[in-house]
Amino acid sequence: MRPLLGLLLVFSGCTFALYMLSTRLPRGPRLGSPEDPEGRLLWFPSDLSELRELSEVLREYRKEHEAYVFLLFCSAYLYKQGFAIPGSSFLNVLAGALFGPWMGLLLCCVLTSVGATICYLLSSIFGKQLVVSYFPDKVALLQRKVEENRNSLFFFLLFLRLFPMTPNWFLNLSAPILNIPIVHFFFAVLIGLIPYNFICVQTGSILSTVTSLDALFSWSTVFKLLAMALLALVPGTLIKKCSQKHLQLSKTSSTNHISRKDT
Repeated sequence: MRPLLGLLLVFSGCTFALYMLSTRLPRGPRLGSPEDPEGRLLWFPSDLSELRELSEVLREYRKEHEAYVFLLFCSAYLYKQGFAIPGSSFLNVLAGALFGPWMGLLLCCVLTSVGATICYLLSSIFGKQLVVSYFPDKVALLQRKVEENRNSLFFFLLFLRLFPMTPNWFLNLSAPILNIPIVHFFFAVLIGLIPYNFICVQTGSILSTVTSLDALFSWSTVFKLLAMALLALVPGTLIKKCSQKHLQLSKTSSTNHISRKDT
């Protein structure tokens, strides 16, 4: 009972801090204007229309408060990753729209790794019993695969990030139970999720420059999307090819015990 109460206390404190950060905004051209002296409540986007609206608001606001937007984005990203809340893909796309393709990619890779490590630590301190009690079969299956590949653990963790047998959020939660070293865990997330982050950030960068449907289907946009797809396939193809020699992977039928969900 104590671990659950401790986790709820940490979650409540972080939620309150993020709420204050998103409502007590400095005055700007769109937020905290004279017509809205109390400031405007920001939100987590749940679809592309909300994402586009939020990106337009923040890009305008960023002209006068760049550091605050950066702090707000990082806080929101770490909040979602740290507490294993789905929907980080929208924030990856938002990063591309706000910070550009390369700065956005670097920022998302770092924040994904730090946020996943926070989730690892929270699970280690508060959540081990909860994870085992609610997902005993999934933990047992993953434990077997980790032990079979203990001699090439880092390579196996990279494989799991590129070709997930299990959702990323569950891997973050179960990693301390599986005795995965935190350094291996951090760098596997940092490297293994680069293709996924790359696609999302590049998509956000492209969408931020598209002003009409005609522009969306222009030759330049199509070539950019094609290049993104090809580049994202390269690391995964190499990992998959090498895994046949170094990893002890289960047959296709055994991987069906764990359903793949959106992270």
